[in-house]
Amino acid sequence: MAEAGELAALIDRFSGADGIQPTAIPRLVLIRCSQPTEPLHALHEPALCIVAQGRKQVMLGDTIYDYDPAHYLVVSVDVPIIGQVIEASPSRPYLCLRLDLDPVVLSALILDAGADDATDQLPQSSLQLDVVTLELLDAAIRLVRLLATPRDIGMLAPLAEREILYRLLHTPQGARLRQIARADGKLQQINRAIDWIKKNFRESFSIEQIAAEARMSASALHDHFKTVTAMTPLQYQKQLRLQEARRLMVGLSLDAAAAGHEVGYDSPSQFSREYRRLFGAPPARDVARLRETPGMLAGTLL
Repeated sequence: MAEAGELAALIDRFSGADGIQPTAIPRLVLIRCSQPTEPLHALHEPALCIVAQGRKQVMLGDTIYDYDPAHYLVVSVDVPIIGQVIEASPSRPYLCLRLDLDPVVLSALILDAGADDATDQLPQSSLQLDVVTLELLDAAIRLVRLLATPRDIGMLAPLAEREILYRLLHTPQGARLRQIARADGKLQQINRAIDWIKKNFRESFSIEQIAAEARMSASALHDHFKTVTAMTPLQYQKQLRLQEARRLMVGLSLDAAAAGHEVGYDSPSQFSREYRRLFGAPPARDVARLRETPGMLAGTLL
């Protein structure tokens, strides 16, 4: 598709260097990578991801989502994932835009478009792929193109963003976007549980405690939480703990015992076992590898 080539040229122009590049347009991030990466662990926030060039895989639980210029990715809640750029080179780098999904913007659009669905559907997996349409691609091009004329961003970027979201509403992802926007829906109950875990991941908790925060029964929370995130609340907590410990060891030079204690582990041996199971190497070896290859640090190339 010629439009994909145009979007790739725009992302290449305005990203400049490898990595994540925030832009002057609110919620719009450009991502560039000139070589395949190792698997990267990160907490992915709600977003639309459109690849203009190259290919990437994201793993959530046992499911692999493979997307490229023909397929976009929608993420509906904050969820720990493993991402890996699998097709990129210096001459044809991986190029992607990420548009973070704001529930307030979505709610206003749904209200204006008359696209609200009064029924609260059961939550779905937080990740979903769909086919890129020409209309969606055209709106994305016009949004990124505004980076060339900063004076127009304040007036025109919200219009281009609304068009992108409007196009998504009229795809199979429409129900997912309406769930993100609903303040009283089941997905927001799961979000309340996720927010509580993110704020208190260092502390022990029971499923009943999280269920009370989410205003759900313990059994309903367990089932819906696993459907959305592909993990239980305790597994979600463990992912957050280990990712934060990794960040502390790399960024603040804490040793494994100190980092494990900081994120809530009482047993250094348990911390080392669970760290190795998630990241594939003991803490000291993994941190040494990360320091040798800074681009492998979690979250570098979402």
